[in-house]
Amino acid sequence: MSAQNKELRQPIVCVLGHVDHGKTTLLDSIRGTSFAKKEEGGITQRIGATEIDIARIKKIAQQTGSKSLFSIPGLLFVDTPGHVAFANMRSRGGALADIAILVIDINEGIKPQTEESINILKKFRTPFIIAANKVDLIDYAITVKDSSFKIFLNSQREEFKILLEEKIYKIVNTLYSFGYPSERFDRISDFSKNVAIVPVSAKNRIGIQDILLIISGLAQKFLEDSISRKSGSARATVMEVKKEESLGNILDSILYQGELKKGAIVALNTREGPAKTKIKALFSNQKSSASKAVEAMKVNSAAGVRILIADKLNVIPGSPLIEIKDDEKSAFDEILKETAVSIDLSEHGVTLRADTLGSLEAIAYELSQKGIKIRNAQIGLISRRDIIDVATLQEPLDRLILGFNVEILPEAKEVLLNQDVGIITGGIIYSIVQQCEEWIKNTTEEIEEERKKGMSVPSRFAIIPEYIFRANKPVIVGVKVEAGRIKVGDNLIRDDGRYAGTIKSIREGEISKKFSEAPSEVAIAIDGVTLNRQIFPSEPIYTDITEDTVKMLRLKPMDDATMKVLEEIIKIKRKENKFWGTKA
Repeated sequence: MSAQNKELRQPIVCVLGHVDHGKTTLLDSIRGTSFAKKEEGGITQRIGATEIDIARIKKIAQQTGSKSLFSIPGLLFVDTPGHVAFANMRSRGGALADIAILVIDINEGIKPQTEESINILKKFRTPFIIAANKVDLIDYAITVKDSSFKIFLNSQREEFKILLEEKIYKIVNTLYSFGYPSERFDRISDFSKNVAIVPVSAKNRIGIQDILLIISGLAQKFLEDSISRKSGSARATVMEVKKEESLGNILDSILYQGELKKGAIVALNTREGPAKTKIKALFSNQKSSASKAVEAMKVNSAAGVRILIADKLNVIPGSPLIEIKDDEKSAFDEILKETAVSIDLSEHGVTLRADTLGSLEAIAYELSQKGIKIRNAQIGLISRRDIIDVATLQEPLDRLILGFNVEILPEAKEVLLNQDVGIITGGIIYSIVQQCEEWIKNTTEEIEEERKKGMSVPSRFAIIPEYIFRANKPVIVGVKVEAGRIKVGDNLIRDDGRYAGTIKSIREGEISKKFSEAPSEVAIAIDGVTLNRQIFPSEPIYTDITEDTVKMLRLKPMDDATMKVLEEIIKIKRKENKFWGTKA
């Protein structure tokens, strides 16, 4: 059956991109193409989705001379931008969005959140186009407001066009490294093989018409099966949960399948598990004004819908809503399957808390890309119990809690003062991941320092013949530390395994030191030996280590040079005991 014969619902469109690249401004401009601005003094009570009627898109097509025939009823733009919102919205385990717009500041190019967005689009296999925003800020730009890209480009000087080409091809090259061939939209002959780049100015409403036409065309041509109206029970994704004393629990949702009616019984996921409730009232956006949500007896997909439920349930945002017609158990089972946390957990790693399932999985995915392991991951606030549990862990690198869009409970803050636990919270994934990497790096360095203080590190040095100050009681010489880290108190051996004295002191110029790390040249005092009897200039001298040190370093290796010296010392020790270090 062709798209002309199939009844199609509105494709669901999400907007993603880096902070400050213009996601919200783009959405505002898209709304402006469909709706008049609200009257002065009016109160916006919109539900989080904007419907663009097909009549508006057909009018744009006529104005631009496009011959496209549209059978979709319009487009549904989700008003909450960002890849976390995208991850929160799912249907049967996949992405709820049928197509996405990735906003890139054409002057800044691809940034950390852009990369995160590309990763998540790739993970969910969601088709997308690029809105290369802020073309009005390129040098030599002549602003032509409320225009298509073609009209805008025809008004520009040659200098501008050259700069535009350079900036677009930087984006093209970077996208290619992610596995996505791309091209400026007006040069593409096969949209199934290239990601379309649409140069726009969201602020001046340049290229917005092109965005709407391309999204509509792509959805109709390539997404026919996924946007066909399906019979069966109504299904939605809960985007936001609001509690209003006068009304009760309100769920701002995206209805993506079926027809939802007032009085219907629905299954939801709560913090206590799946539960059912009755729909007391439904509200949908009034198409004539766009700024008001009006009560409705029924709502058809795809649509933004505000649902008032009969019971006070702790509904989890980002979870499904399924209409119960006959089989309550199968609805509950489906909810449990869809909301199961699909995150690989390890015996060691960070503890993760987030506000929704989608954001939990989104940040877990980014952590995994950086090789950061997760020990525990749950939806919810950071509690007193979380702090105490993490504080008791043996491994210092496990004592870190990451919180995305969640608060630290007051009782947790109190107990935190007396616990050795790191906490990083925030609302931007790349920032949390960056801070996490920094914390792990700093903590690892601190652990390394403590380990080195408590044990002799495999080290090798040689006496510099030109710097001999005293031959005995104690020997005072200049040495070159070639590998490892020598410290005061280290016992020393020669390359034949014989005792080579004990380090009594270390000096660098006039400064007395407890340690000296390779590569370095310092003066040291060695007790218990005489120069040119037990130890000799230019010959290698090693720190004497225990088998316990060998065991520890095999579990947690140090740098390559130190580990190479460890093998040299093991070889020396095995001249007397061929099994030395094997128990390690």
